[in-house]
Amino acid sequence: IPSPKSFQPNGASEEALRCEIKELKQKDLALDQEIAQLLSEGYSLEELDKHISLLHEYNEIKDAGQMLLGKLAVIRGVTTKQLYPEYDLELSD
Repeated sequence: IPSPKSFQPNGASEEALRCEIKELKQKDLALDQEIAQLLSEGYSLEELDKHISLLHEYNEIKDAGQMLLGKLAVIRGVTTKQLYPEYDLELSD
């Protein structure tokens, strides 16, 4: 079954692509400016890369913990939220 987008005239899909390209270029420029600002504040690219790597690792560990809490909650027949106080976790954790 063809998607609804396949019925759009070429002009409409080309315009949508132009808009998306423009938005991506703006995001790229904003990120370049943010990097330049961080570099001007004394951060190095290696430091930023290390920080990003550590954030990814933290998120992976957090996701694994959330998965385990979810499985434990199912086993106990409670919500994950109900387990937080038992493990001294904040809801924002």
